[in-house]
Amino acid sequence: MRHYYCAQQIRAAEAPLLAALPDGALMRRAAWPLAVAIAAELRRRTGAVAGRRVCAVVGSGDNGGDALWAATFLRRRGAAADAVLLNPDRAHRAALAAFRAAGGRIVESILPATDLVIDGVVGIGATGPLRPAAAELFAANTAPVVAVDTPSGVHVETGEITGPAVRPALTVTFGGLKPVHALADCGRVELVDIGLELPESDLRGMQAADVAARWPVPGRADDKYTQGVTGVLAGSATYPGAAILCAGAAVASHSGMVRYAGPAAAEVVSHWPETIAVADHRAAGRVQAWVVGPGLGTGHDASAVLRFALATDLPVLVDADALTVLAAHPELVADRAAPTLLTPHAGEFARLAGRPPGPDRLGAARALAARLGATVLLKGNVTVIAGPDGPAYLNPAGNSWAATAGSGDVLSGVIGALLAAGLPVAEAAAAGAFVHSAAADLAAKDPGPAAVPISATRILGHLRAALATIL
Repeated sequence: MRHYYCAQQIRAAEAPLLAALPDGALMRRAAWPLAVAIAAELRRRTGAVAGRRVCAVVGSGDNGGDALWAATFLRRRGAAADAVLLNPDRAHRAALAAFRAAGGRIVESILPATDLVIDGVVGIGATGPLRPAAAELFAANTAPVVAVDTPSGVHVETGEITGPAVRPALTVTFGGLKPVHALADCGRVELVDIGLELPESDLRGMQAADVAARWPVPGRADDKYTQGVTGVLAGSATYPGAAILCAGAAVASHSGMVRYAGPAAAEVVSHWPETIAVADHRAAGRVQAWVVGPGLGTGHDASAVLRFALATDLPVLVDADALTVLAAHPELVADRAAPTLLTPHAGEFARLAGRPPGPDRLGAARALAARLGATVLLKGNVTVIAGPDGPAYLNPAGNSWAATAGSGDVLSGVIGALLAAGLPVAEAAAAGAFVHSAAADLAAKDPGPAAVPISATRILGHLRAALATIL
């Protein structure tokens, strides 16, 4: 499990080390693996370290000291090392002295022959865009950038970019991941251990092993009912495809049984003959979780279907058109005791919350979850999952191939199957989002390594392959 930490948590963990270690020791402990990572990046890009040129862009805080020490270590390994001091009077004195002693040069700008730039402008305590002098340097730069801890100009808690900012190829961070490493483009992220004692955080990200540990796999005594029966209330005469995609995803995600109820029953069965399909939601039969909304429409019938699902004591996933209905009737979830998962994209979120999520998507999802007493999965390149209590989850897709019509219908079917199997609602949402993005990635690379356009049907068709790589 990935754990993400705010600046205050990192500083609290650093405090006992700073008190116990000699002055400057913690900085050098961080700068050495930073230099090692930069050396590896240089070798990967140019084939060597010796004879290559690096340039550290140095701010006035400890982040600038880290950059200077890393450049010093690289200079000692044969690289030419330059440094641009954005505030010469406030540069870290010990690091600057070591840099000069190693033969490093102070320059006014990044030289054209530079092979790699080190972003040491600001650290995790800074906010706002790059100041004009730094912005001008990076705007003129053409070399790849390695960011120290976090990219300068990007908000460490929200990933917000309000002006000029660094776009690194690689970010090397110390002690623990920060929210920005999931919420913004930090290039590749490498986490190095500097001896911090950090507890588990309330902001997490599942990895393949975490998904595998939670995914329902049938045991010898299981039958189709004990594995979970997923109910799907989706589709309409106008949008039968949404029902087909949602039900098919539930089938592909190891649901013991899928019961479909709605006007697209014939179409669903023609695609997935293993489903139990009826036209009337009141005749659907017993299920263990409901998925309601994809392609449902927003008329009177949709309202009745949503009310039917939310009146049960079962987990309910509310998506798509049902979210629009719910935005007009939020009282339907106000006092609900059973788990409720809302899965809006930005437009649907705005209808539910009365305003768009804005740059602080995590804060917005948490606020809506607290107001409605439901878990919120805010869709996007980085999926944000937050409940009224408990940990929140971030799932960076790593690509945008899933931004295609019908993709959300597939996601709803996957998560619905996990809810029916009994997974806690936030974990079901996080695991489902992980597998969904993995399937999109596989679909974009099938039949070869090059990324190609895909469709929701292709994502659905790669769910089992994604699960095979995880389980």
